[in-house]
Amino acid sequence: MALMITDECINCDVCEPECPNEAIFLGPEIYQIDPDRCTECVGHFDEPQCVQVCPVACIPVDPQRMESRETLWQKYQRLTGEAKKEVAAAGVSPPEASSSDVPPSPSGRGLG
Repeated sequence: MALMITDECINCDVCEPECPNEAIFLGPEIYQIDPDRCTECVGHFDEPQCVQVCPVACIPVDPQRMESRETLWQKYQRLTGEAKKEVAAAGVSPPEASSSDVPPSPSGRGLG
């Protein structure tokens, strides 16, 4: 499941720098989330960081983008693979590779 930002967003700018996948950007009126880049922080954190910092609780699950934890993990792997290719093309050593196993579901999340 990708997340989305509702029109209750106050453009406080706290969510965008928290996203490890750079999925959050300023749209025409409010911040938006690119669902193709949002992994709900799977692979990075136990909880979505944008949800944790949002002062107005305007970042729910996008009902149009229902994805299992496995799908989110595969998206994370694709995104980090693309990042490693970009780093390699720039001539910088990439960070250590992580396990390809799906991380355990955090308690209370109910995903996948």
